[in-house]
Amino acid sequence: MASDQKTPRFSPAETTVVFLLGGPGSGKGTQSSNLVRDYGFVHLSAGDLLRAEQIRPGSQYGELIKSYIRDGQIVPMEITVALLSNAMADTLAEQAASGKAKNEKARFLIDGFPRKLDQAVFFEETVCPSEFTLFLDCSEEVMEKRLLKRGETSGRDDDNAESIRKRFRVFVETSMPVVDEFEKQDKVIKVQATGTVEEVYERIQDGFEKRGVRPSSF
Repeated sequence: MASDQKTPRFSPAETTVVFLLGGPGSGKGTQSSNLVRDYGFVHLSAGDLLRAEQIRPGSQYGELIKSYIRDGQIVPMEITVALLSNAMADTLAEQAASGKAKNEKARFLIDGFPRKLDQAVFFEETVCPSEFTLFLDCSEEVMEKRLLKRGETSGRDDDNAESIRKRFRVFVETSMPVVDEFEKQDKVIKVQATGTVEEVYERIQDGFEKRGVRPSSF
């Protein structure tokens, strides 16, 4: 299912892509909402897209995704990237129809992706080079406390100490190389994700300001 595209589907001149990475419990969901509200980002979660695709009538990937998840295997990155790419295309078409696209570049915040370095490379080669990665840096101790607290009400099976530690190890082993590689390219905003939600968001806004990313006018 490899792509035969020679150039990315979308141009960075017209589309801003920001990857949002951080360990489990680093606050990605909360800060995503702030960025969508103030900066006009369209929030895309790879996990949400995969879950939605499984149940979408007539999906070409639905059964395949189900079988990978059922067998405890990672869904091939080509499928995840295709879903992200198509979601971006749908958004751009909607913005063009409403006239928004004429005013500002479309902004996409891609949450929890890329999880591995090869996914980052494949996305940038076939979909769109990213502007930068926002990395929410948080200690395992703080994330564990947050997730255990969330687990009291979330009903999520993976909000328990053993699962949390396992997820944290996976993040360090697979996703940190992505952050390290983008840091070498000067494409990371690293934010300490401790303190209050407001304090963390202020740090994010400072990082965006330094990169010349201003709040959106729409």
